[in-house]
Amino acid sequence: MCSEDQEGGHGHSPVPSARRQVPAPDRAEGAHAGRTVVMRGVTIIDGTGAPAYGPADLVLSEGRIVEIADRTDPIARSLGGSGDLEHRHPDALHLDLKGHYVMPGLVDSHAHIGSAAQAPSAEYVYKLWLAHGVTTVREVGCLNGLDFTLHEAERSADDAITAPRILPNPVFGLGGRGPITAPEEAIEWVRGIAGRGAAGVKFFGAEPGAFEAALREINELGLDSACHHEQRRVRQVNAMTTARWGLRSVEHWYGLPEAMFRDRTVQDLPPGYNYSDEPARYASGGPLWLQTAAPGSPVWQETLEEFVSLGLTMSPTFNIYIGHRDAARVRGSEWHGEFTAPQLWDFFEPSPDSHGSVYGDWGTEQEIPWRQAYVRWMALVNDYKNLGGRVTAGSDSGFIYKTFGFGIIEELELLREAGFHPLEVVRAATLSGAELTGLDRETGSVEVGKRADLVVLSENPLQNLKVMYAHGALRYADGVGARHAAVRFTVKNGIVYDAERLRADVREIVAEERARAHAVG
Repeated sequence: MCSEDQEGGHGHSPVPSARRQVPAPDRAEGAHAGRTVVMRGVTIIDGTGAPAYGPADLVLSEGRIVEIADRTDPIARSLGGSGDLEHRHPDALHLDLKGHYVMPGLVDSHAHIGSAAQAPSAEYVYKLWLAHGVTTVREVGCLNGLDFTLHEAERSADDAITAPRILPNPVFGLGGRGPITAPEEAIEWVRGIAGRGAAGVKFFGAEPGAFEAALREINELGLDSACHHEQRRVRQVNAMTTARWGLRSVEHWYGLPEAMFRDRTVQDLPPGYNYSDEPARYASGGPLWLQTAAPGSPVWQETLEEFVSLGLTMSPTFNIYIGHRDAARVRGSEWHGEFTAPQLWDFFEPSPDSHGSVYGDWGTEQEIPWRQAYVRWMALVNDYKNLGGRVTAGSDSGFIYKTFGFGIIEELELLREAGFHPLEVVRAATLSGAELTGLDRETGSVEVGKRADLVVLSENPLQNLKVMYAHGALRYADGVGARHAAVRFTVKNGIVYDAERLRADVREIVAEERARAHAVG
């Protein structure tokens, strides 16, 4: 969730740290880089929304999908198809994956690498992402600094580190001398970060003239753009305002209720409300949704239709706020024990110094409006999808008890709760994210010619998304419980990563960090 306190890249930092984040070490995993890989007997969920099909065989070479042989297709069989793969690729790595499922690698549309206050190293974050099938992340904010993020992105693009593809979207004004308030300054800054290799820009709030000018230049240069509509600016600039200016994606929910105000111009806040009181700020979000247009009303419908016509994308990040409706759930998530590093846990605990760590006195009166708000928010996103609007899956992990990697799978579950069919959930997390970032010609679906960015699972995720969690889905047989983690391999750019090894590496990192913290304590 990046800071709501920042404007123009300045102000209170959401992730304060006395030391810099540790870059990822050189890649030691993925021994099959550059080697042809043949995956035999898989069922394919292609990411377009089409039904699964198979068994089929995939051939990966030079980082791309070069062949898909559908064993059930009589035309493919008559042309030779999969029957001679061993003869045609004698030196390939042949994987017998009968009973397995292959889907595109996940695109996390709202991700942060995390500072040293949140993670012991970038390696910890990257391996958690890959262990959950994430092959591309839209790094919105670059809060470790643009140089750091650009360098890590370049190393990932060269497959020099074990990491997903990283798309740097620095916060507007990052690295400047102060808030950008003039259109000319905004244009100059955008050109500067574009020249350095940024993929896009993340906004919070800005002077409206500078904001509009920046978006105009961003679109002229073909860059991405995202906005968390900071509440101090939302009266001047809501989600409809920025959509009309050409914004590509609305992050979270900010600015959406205000775009539907017709019987008021500002939220009904109590006289004693102070925006700088972060717990109060978060508590005000639930009631806000109950003050806007009702689902299905003319205002609701006309707003969504205009958003669709403008090509806006919604990146809701439902998972990052679910603690607002049930704080005990996020504090007690099953994976914290093995996978949440001590630095991250300390960052989560209630503190005015850690952004989003607001549950020091969070009770029933705060949660009930949020439970009601989720009904409206989810209805809005589902209706938008049904009208043809693009919806993506973003995690925003590293805040509010959300551990990296786990948040994106939880987001898939919440899209399902919102009314998405499982195939629509997969599309939101794959092809829709690739479309948003301009990578859909390269990745986002299982098609010949595209990058070999894939997830290989031992079970069907459409039947139970929980099997994608790194700690596994819990099942009981003969009264004995056991966990099943279905992600077996994550393939990024043709490099095959063993997901169990990634999970083991993260467990070891967490154990070592806890031992170190205990020794110091």
